[in-house]
Amino acid sequence: MSKNKKEVTVYSVGVGLLMTVLFSAAAAYLGLKVGQVFEAAIPIAIIAVGLTGALKKSDALAQNVIIQSIGACSGVVVAGAIFTLPAIYILGLEVNFWQMFLSSLLGGVLGILFLIPFRKYFVKEMDGKYPFPEATATIKVLRSGEGSSSGAKTLVTAGVIGGLYDFAISTFGAWAETLSTTVMHWGQVVADKAKVVLKLNTGAAVLGLGYIVGLKYAFIICCGSLLVWLLIIPGLNLLMPAEAGALSADQIFSGYARHIGIGGIAAAGIIGIIKNAGVIKSAVGLAVGEFSKKGGAAQAVEDSDRDIAMKKVVTGVVIALLCIFAFFAFGGVVNNIWQALIGLVIVAVIAFLFTTVAANAIAIVGSNPVSGMTIMTLIITALVLVAVGLKGDKGMAAAMIIGGVVCTALSMAGGFVTDLKIGYWAGTTPAKQETWKFVGTLVAALTVSGVMLILNKTYGFTGEGALVAPQANAMAAVIQPMMNGGQAPWLLYGIGAALAIILDLCKVPALAFCLGMFIPIDLNLPLLVGGAISWFVSTRSKDEAVNNARQEKGTLIASGFIAGGALMGVVSAILRFAGVDWFLSGWNSVAAGASCSGAEAIAIIPLLLLIGYMIWGSMKKN
Repeated sequence: MSKNKKEVTVYSVGVGLLMTVLFSAAAAYLGLKVGQVFEAAIPIAIIAVGLTGALKKSDALAQNVIIQSIGACSGVVVAGAIFTLPAIYILGLEVNFWQMFLSSLLGGVLGILFLIPFRKYFVKEMDGKYPFPEATATIKVLRSGEGSSSGAKTLVTAGVIGGLYDFAISTFGAWAETLSTTVMHWGQVVADKAKVVLKLNTGAAVLGLGYIVGLKYAFIICCGSLLVWLLIIPGLNLLMPAEAGALSADQIFSGYARHIGIGGIAAAGIIGIIKNAGVIKSAVGLAVGEFSKKGGAAQAVEDSDRDIAMKKVVTGVVIALLCIFAFFAFGGVVNNIWQALIGLVIVAVIAFLFTTVAANAIAIVGSNPVSGMTIMTLIITALVLVAVGLKGDKGMAAAMIIGGVVCTALSMAGGFVTDLKIGYWAGTTPAKQETWKFVGTLVAALTVSGVMLILNKTYGFTGEGALVAPQANAMAAVIQPMMNGGQAPWLLYGIGAALAIILDLCKVPALAFCLGMFIPIDLNLPLLVGGAISWFVSTRSKDEAVNNARQEKGTLIASGFIAGGALMGVVSAILRFAGVDWFLSGWNSVAAGASCSGAEAIAIIPLLLLIGYMIWGSMKKN
């Protein structure tokens, strides 16, 4: 790359930080609502390309890479925060803004520093051996769309449609957010007698998420979900009539069946570490070799292969760990110095080992199994903290904050390897991406902490009308029995772990399957619908180029649905927080003698129209 090529400019940093704020708010809302945080790299890349085209900026590729890299901090920091910290509220405890902020910031910084020594292994040494699906899609957008705003126009149009669609649901209740088989009389009878229920979320953002996930993984996730809702829950109802008979299907799911999925996720994380032992050894060897180089050798490295100096990275890791220790010891997290030291060891060891798992997963399938790895972290943390005398409410809050640091570190490591791969293909300087990633992490941590406070006060995470926060609920379910003197459901965890091992032996992605087992089915079935649309639009022509073009255009529409729906969800939450209530309660209430509300009765119509638009828009010629 030419040394005169612009990378870090006021424009690229300013737009990157703006994208960080916007997408952090959007991702926080969507993640707390459906348990999945969309990857912001592609939407931000499209917006960056559209802006540079509209502003007629020349030679903008490197600046767009910086915009995308800084902006992508949003999704990864949000994932680390919302998968763990809301569990504190769910458990009836309190966490303040500064604890959420420091947990997110320090975890993100540690994730960046731990990944840098692995960059050359994953990005350069293994080039061509890992597919990097998200990085591949993003670099195509940045290269082929440079100077053109057509992709941005498609994204904006879909964003407006998806945003207005989801705004009509969340703000006005124009139609029901969830379709259920209990809407019909026969469905209610089956749910009462056999505990069999199927549900479908009607939101645009969830449909778009399913399109990007694709049919293969959406199908695997739904298989896990259907196993729980069609076999395990009805089976538990038959095997334990005294306990389960008085419970609804949802209560059996949250009290029993979901723990099987949690055990499977933990086992899948362990399997991942074992499989990646060679990766850890090779990458550490590269890092040690880099650290031992003399100053003259370091100066000969080309800009496109230059990282932050390894000595600075090691110093940064030491400083980050000291700050984490101080946060635990003096930030109200634990009771004493000894417990703070134990928490620090847990963070350092698990975050380092699982960094390779996160990076490897992103490199192969574009999906980071951070939630599963975090659940295993929480189990280990709970066992250790109880052993050193920290239990009860204080222990639960401490375990969640410690888990939040680890979760954010792993989320950042997995997401950042995508950014570095994009930069490698674009010929930008890794050291500049790495440096400005710290600034993006700071802004994302501030934003997500503020948004979580607003959403908690507006919707809450427990009770009627609360945000689902399925990942955080799963974390709370793990910690609560272990910290209150009770026994964790080890039998159910063991069944899940055995299932994960069997799935792995059968070459079935155990993590995706087990995730489907503990995320509510109404959030999984739309993924299958979106994945089916992706398969449909990309297989209708005998011309592979046409299929690819339709697939990529559908990705733009899906990204627009996700970004628009999530952003308008945040707007709706702010309106409710401000006391503005436009929700049509009567329209959403079931009248006497009726089987469903008016909102439920018509919900299928707008959903079918949205699906039709996605198919038509993807297959339509420009």
